[in-house]
Amino acid sequence: QVQLVESGGGLVQAGGSLRLSCAASGTIFSIGSMGWYRQAPGKQRELVATVTRRGITNYADSVKGRFTISRDNAKNTIYLQMNSLKPEDTAVYTCTGSVGVYDYWGKGTQVTVSS
Repeated sequence: QVQLVESGGGLVQAGGSLRLSCAASGTIFSIGSMGWYRQAPGKQRELVATVTRRGITNYADSVKGRFTISRDNAKNTIYLQMNSLKPEDTAVYTCTGSVGVYDYWGKGTQVTVSS
């Protein structure tokens, strides 16, 4: 079993910044790719960013240049630095991680950006 726990969500004004963290714990031999997804009310869940164990990153076009994903393998933790936040970034942000063929998900953290 792997547990993913997110933290760092909250309310921020447009143009502001937030930093999300996701810590993995449990039976981890080598957690592979990790990332963030988000889901806004009435919308489908969408990929925000991913990072491999080697640090290769991938971003949704909508967040490129504003969000930065990073990873600390020693701590089995990833981070999402979100700058220049927009109201359309408002969503529940959920962390995911892969161990072998299994994908694990956190419970999510709410990010609300006010205009």
